[in-house]
Order: sequence, then structure tokens, then C-alpha cells
Amino acid sequence: MGTRGKAEQEAHVPEGTGGTPPRTLAEALRTQSDSSLAALLRARPDLLTPVPSDLSQLATRAGTRASVVRALERLDRFTLQAAEALAVAPEPAPYGTLRALLTGDEGDPRIEEALPVAVRTLRDRALIWGGDDRLRLVRTARELLAPSPAHPSPTGLGPTVAEATSGMSPGRLQEILAAAGLPSTHDPVSAVAALTGLFTDRTRMAALLDTAPMEALSVLDRLVWGPPYGEVTSTPTPPVQWLRDRGLLLPATTRTVVLPREAALHLRAGRAHRTPEPFAPDVAPRAPEAAGGAHAGARPQVVDSAAAAQAYTALATIEELAKDWNEGGPNVLRAGGLSVRDLKRTASALGVSEPVAAFWVELAYTAGLLATDGEADERYAPTPAYDEWQELPSPERWGRIATAWLASTRTPGLAGSQDSKGRTLAALGPDLDRGAAPEVRRRILELLATLPEGIAPDPESLLARLRWERPLRGASATGRADDLRSRLAAWTLNEAEMLGVTGRGALSTHGRALLGPVAGAESGGSGSRTGAGNTSRTGSTRTTGSTHTTGTTGTTGTESGAALAAAGLAPTALSPAGPGPASPSTAAFSTTAAFSPAALSAAGLRAAVALAPHLPEPLDHVLLQADLTAVAPGPLLRPLAELLSVAADVESKGGATVYRFTPGSVRRALDAGRSASDLHDFLKAHSRTPVPQPLAYLIDDVARKHGHLRVGSASAYVRCDDEAVLDEILADKRSQSLRLRRLAPTVLSAHADPAALLDGLRTMGFAPAAESAEGDVMITRAHAHRTPPRAVPAPVPDGPPVPDATLLGAAVRAIRAGDRAATVARKPAQAQVPEQVPPSVPAAHDAPSGNGAPSADGASMVALSPDGRLPRTTSAETLATVQAAAMTGSAVWIGYVNADGAASQRVIAPVRVEGGYVTAYDHTADEVRTYPLHRITGVAELADDPA
Repeated sequence: MGTRGKAEQEAHVPEGTGGTPPRTLAEALRTQSDSSLAALLRARPDLLTPVPSDLSQLATRAGTRASVVRALERLDRFTLQAAEALAVAPEPAPYGTLRALLTGDEGDPRIEEALPVAVRTLRDRALIWGGDDRLRLVRTARELLAPSPAHPSPTGLGPTVAEATSGMSPGRLQEILAAAGLPSTHDPVSAVAALTGLFTDRTRMAALLDTAPMEALSVLDRLVWGPPYGEVTSTPTPPVQWLRDRGLLLPATTRTVVLPREAALHLRAGRAHRTPEPFAPDVAPRAPEAAGGAHAGARPQVVDSAAAAQAYTALATIEELAKDWNEGGPNVLRAGGLSVRDLKRTASALGVSEPVAAFWVELAYTAGLLATDGEADERYAPTPAYDEWQELPSPERWGRIATAWLASTRTPGLAGSQDSKGRTLAALGPDLDRGAAPEVRRRILELLATLPEGIAPDPESLLARLRWERPLRGASATGRADDLRSRLAAWTLNEAEMLGVTGRGALSTHGRALLGPVAGAESGGSGSRTGAGNTSRTGSTRTTGSTHTTGTTGTTGTESGAALAAAGLAPTALSPAGPGPASPSTAAFSTTAAFSPAALSAAGLRAAVALAPHLPEPLDHVLLQADLTAVAPGPLLRPLAELLSVAADVESKGGATVYRFTPGSVRRALDAGRSASDLHDFLKAHSRTPVPQPLAYLIDDVARKHGHLRVGSASAYVRCDDEAVLDEILADKRSQSLRLRRLAPTVLSAHADPAALLDGLRTMGFAPAAESAEGDVMITRAHAHRTPPRAVPAPVPDGPPVPDATLLGAAVRAIRAGDRAATVARKPAQAQVPEQVPPSVPAAHDAPSGNGAPSADGASMVALSPDGRLPRTTSAETLATVQAAAMTGSAVWIGYVNADGAASQRVIAPVRVEGGYVTAYDHTADEVRTYPLHRITGVAELADDPA
């Protein structure tokens, strides 16, 4: 558009410019660049919903309590300590005052090095504003962090002298001045100033304390680092009375005294915090004695082998769980979830404890392999996605469940605990989602990746690092050691070990591949500070983060390679790489981007490629033994595993699985349609040892008896050609519950249904077979109950998602355009203009303000009022003004009422005026629009740009 460039040069006089310091947060935001505003919205995405209309609204929203609390919760410990120090400093505070509060009188080079980054973080997140000579904390943040009797500050400081003496009588103030050796004053304000000056003067304060009794100094020592409040009796002891007389203890209530902030800072040598922590604590390796002496000789190959073995166990456990629920799992509770009894039964079937069973059940549910069937009698069952998952190669199957675990907000560790209302949280229930879980899981793995390969971390140092990064969500803020983030971290370590992401406590190669190119990006030495920027620092040396991704190349199977190629990933990208410089965008890897479907799919494929060489190849044989057992020395091919699961019972698991053949298991295979010759041929083909004679006899003996009795539905009957067998059944006392009656020499009827009759006869030692209405033997196979297609459970986010670059750019442009329209300067009206108020314009909007008043004939004499509202103009003047603006390419200010009667004010650059319409570039909406002229209530030219 030819006139757009000119139109964007309209007069714009933002507040707080021209060399004057900003007076408000909104003025400070107007001085920032678009990239700074985008960074603010990225760090605090709650400010973006909905998009603010201008910078004033953005500043107001940034100062709301909920938004400030969320922003403070995402600060690391040292940045939060800087904010806390500003909350106890006079406002505004120069940078030197803040530095003195953190370093103390002696100074600390490490704090001086880290403080600029912390201040920049606070300023970038709109928690402080102003130049370095006038730092101001956002009012809501000051209210949250400043000390008060109800909410003590983490600094341990109390109120100032002025705050503590606000209700004190002038006479009492003069008494304190006299006892402290200060001259009397004429008013309370100067008295408070004199006492404050004494406490902030290092020389005079030291001289005063030199005269204090030793017991009085002991009292101050107990209060100096907080809490600053103490109880006194009606007759205080002489040391306490000495302190009260000189204002070193001021009354807070009738029975409580407080140590003034200025006096406490003198006793602390000027420090606001007892232990400032400018840098993050190191994640230390686990001690050799804690690791069973394996620390010194830890090898990555051992870790990968242990993790791969556990990964295979994880796949087998999920398959066993799905097999157990194959014909329809447990019922769904009315409130949702799995009952305690069903969880216990599932744990017994899997051979694990109940918390571990809850983890496997939740993992299968998170991966979309289990769901509710949605029927009237709702039950849990495998989904169609489970059958598709089973057909994948083992490495890819593991990659699917590992990425599902990493991004899930489900927290199985909460199962069995109680919520705030005392209700028990059930596995698979609706109340197990915690938005912080994905962030904590990923952060734990990233911290594990900073250690050398094969080295397990010390859990306490890992928790200390997490608490430093999020102190307001950790035990340091709550005073408890069992806060949610700490428990999530402990659960993550256990779950990662069970899933095979870690082995022997150390991150495996395929575990590193799950993290992608940012794995180990922080590894670069001790004391790295990462919470406030994209760099890590050790001592006084500043270095960029490094990327260290470990993968494995080699023969991985055609399926995994094809999947990687389809995803656009080259195998060479997964080869081991040493530390190298990372770009800031890589070091500041977005959690939201890491959990996007595309990123998770790529991470799963990378992990599958890295895991494939460590998983054993499926075997096509077993070892049959004379004691009616079969030993599988490794994982079996699916056809062989499925037959053995039907024809034999699992006796033990481990490195090798032991199956035992029993009459019941052989009958189960015959019921499934196998004949005795089929079983003989199949075992002979898949056994590395000859089929033992006892096993052959067992198969033939069960097959000879199988089907000798026939059970049908009459409601139920028993048919047998051998009358003696029926006589034996009738004579057995165990058959009384079946209520059998002979109908013919070879036929018995029963009141029980066929299934109960079959089970009863089998309990008595017979091998009956079910028959159809035509008299044919019915083959009974396990009925695979499947749910309808289900979507994978959506994670419950922890707050608004981080916006992408496109949304940020559009939001910044919209905010800038709205702010330009709200702050643009207009030319003053030269004279009042009579105008007939159109009937279509709402009366509330048309009512003039300021010096405009309606006339007797309905016209109004309206000029630009002192409060800056738009003047009303006649239709002719409106048409002439917009035509002139279209010819000159200038922008004008209009008032507009839409078809719904909603009034708005806009800055437009007219392009064409014809047919009763004006086509213009709307700076407020940042797009070209067409406006009917009859809906424009007034127009004014913009003031000339002073620049």
C-alpha cells in the first residue's frame, strides 16, 4: 500500500519518553522493543489470554495478584532473593542499594557477578521497572514479598522504624530519643527520621551497642535472623527494658515487640539474607558406598544393558496386563477409576506391589493402550491401538510408552493417597493429573544428562537443585520435605528405573535420546546458573551451554530405520557427539515445544534406534525338559509365545521364562482348537531338545479323555456314550450342587448353565467339551474384548501454554496498534461545530462531554474536551476530512459505531473514499477495513509528529 508507510508516521507522543524516566509500568513497557515484549509474553503466557488491547491493559494485567504469584513461582532462588531484597529496600531503590543488601558490607564477587542477570530477569518479566538508579518492584509483588506479622518475609526482617512507630505517641518517641542520646525534636516525623538515621549510621549504632549489656546483645542475636518478633511480659527483664528504652525493640502489640529493620540490617552487616545463593547447587554423583562400590568403575555399557533389560520387562508387563484384561477388565467406579480390590487383584496377577501395579496401569492408559469401553456396565479393556502397538518392533513399542510417560500429567504415585477433602484417590481416576509432572520429569532427566555417562546422581543433591530452581514450589518455601515437586522427583527416579530410561540409577543412551539435542546442554561445570538466562557460569567465567547427545548407530532393523526416514531424521544425527557450543534457542529449549506431538514422535524414534542394539532378538525355540517344563532362554517370537501362553502356565520369570505343562493347560489348548497331533508337531518343531516322553504321554492322555463328555444347553445337559461314566458322576457328592438328573441312559440334565456345568465337571477331574446345537464340539478361544477407538488422554497443562513465534508476533503488533490508538495526540478543535445527532447513534455514546451541550433544535455544539475525547463533526466535515487525508496519505482519528451499537475510537489512514464508504488502513486492528461514512460520529486530525 502506497500510503501505509506515510500513515505509520502519524504523531505519536508516548508517555515516559523524551529523556524523562518512566512514571508507571505502562510507560516503561512503551520504551521496550518488540522483542522484549515478545519475551515478556513468552515468559508470562497468562498475560496473553485474551490479547491486551494496549500496553496500559498489559501493565494492569501484569500487576494482578494471580499473574504476579505465577511469575514469582517461576523464579529461581537467587532471582527471588533479589526481589525479596527490593521488597525491604526503600522505594525507589538504586542498584547500589540492592547490591549492598545482597552482598553486605564486606561484598561478595560471586553475588556481584550474578546480580545483573537476576535484575535483568525481573525486568524482562515486568516484576520490576525503572532505570538502575530508580528500581521499583511491582506493587503486588511488594505486597507479597514485604514482611508483615501475618506473612513473615524469607529475609527474616521486620518493619521499618517508621512502620513500627506509626501509632506511637509523640511523648514516647521523645523518651526513646533521649535514652538513645539524641536531641529532642518538635514533631513525630523528625523524631522518627532521627531514630532511623541513628540505626542506619554504622559508627553511631556501633557506639550505642557498645554500651548494651551482654544479655541485651543475646536477645538481639536471637531475633536478628528472624523471626523478628518476641513476646514480653508486663514486667520485662532489665536487658529487654534497656532495648525498649532505646528503640531497639519497638512494640508490635501489647505483649509483642519487634526488632526494627534498620537495626537488624546493622547487626547483619547490611545483608538481607543469611545465605544468598547466587548459583545453582551441583548435582553430585552418588557416593561409592551408596552405589555398592560401583561408582568408580561405572561403565555406560553396563548401564545400557541394565536399562534395556528393564525396558524389555516393561513391554512384557504391559502385554501381561492387557492379556489379563483381554476379555474385559475390572469395572469402572462410579466416580471414575479402579477400585482398591481390583488394583490388588491386578497387582497379584502381575506379581508386583500395588503402587507398582498402579504405575503400569496408568502408563498403559496414558499411552492409549487401555481405556473404558463406554458400555452400560462400563469396564476397562485394551483399545484397538493396543493391537496396532503389538505389531510394532519392540524398540518402537518402548519409544511409544516412554514418550507417553514423559509428557503425561498423570501421577500414579498419588494413587491410594487422600485429597484435601479426605477422599481416596483411585488409580485411573480423574484426580491424578498434576500439571507440573511433565516439567519435573523432563528436568530430572536433563539434570541426569549433565553427569558423565554411567554415573548415578545423589538424590539429595538432585532435590536441592530442583528446590533452587523453583523455591516457591519447593520445601524451602513451604517448610515441608514432602512437597509435590519433591515427591514428583522421587517418583520420576523410580519410574524411570522401572521403565528402563535409567539403569542402575544412571541415564541410559536411549534415555538421553528421549531428550533430543538438548540432552546435557547444561553440562559445563559446577555452579552453573540456568534459572535466569540462557548461559551457565562457573566461578567468574561465563560460557555458553553445551549440547551432548548420545545415541547408537548400527543395525537397528528395517522398521526403525524406515520410521526414522519417514520422520526426516538421518541416522548420523544420532551418533555420539561430544560437548559443543549450543545456540541460545537450543539452550533455552521450550518445554512446550519439547512436548509437541512432532517432537515426541521424533524423540521416540531416536530412543528406539538407540535401544535396538541392546534388546535381545526374539527366539524361535524353547528347551523342553523331562519334568514337564519348557525353558525360554529369551524373548520368543509371537506365534510361539501365544501357543505356550495357552498350552502351559508360566512358573517363573527372569532372564529365562519357565513354562509348566499341566493337564489343565493342555486341555485349554485342546479347547482352543488344537489337536494332539498339532501339539506334538508344534513342540517338535520349536524345541532344541527332543520332546520328553512324559510330556507326550500327558498330551495323549488328556486328548484321549477330551470330548468324551459333551455338555450342551437344555438349559444344560451332559451326554456320554459310556453309561458308567454318568453313573460315576451321579454318585459323586460334588455333583449335588449341579442338580443332575438322568433323562436317558446316556444323557443327564442339569439346572446349572453350561459354563457352570463345565467348570463343575472339570473340578471333579473330568475333561468335558462343549457342543453346539448341532452336536459339534465348540472351540473355545479367549474372546478379545476391545473398546471403541479412543484418543490418548490429553495432558492437563500447568497454566496457559507457551505461545509460538507466530502468535507472539501477531499479539505484539496488535498491542502496539492498540497502544498507538490510545496514546496518539490529536490537534485541538479550532471552534465549536453544530451537528445534528443522527438517530442511529446510541444516546449514551452521543452525549457530549466537557464543554459541549445540546441545543434546543437537537444540534450540539461540541469541541474537543479537555479530557481528550473526540469532537463531533458534521457529515460534510467528516467527508471533507477523510478525503483530504486520503489525498495526503495522513492518518486521522475517528469515532465509529458498528451495527450492534458498540462505539469505538480508531486511528485510520484513508486510502479511498467513494460510494458512502471509506477504505482505510486501521492502525488499531492492523489491517485494511471499509467503514460506512454514516457510522463515523466524528473525525479529527492528528497532531504533528514533534520528531
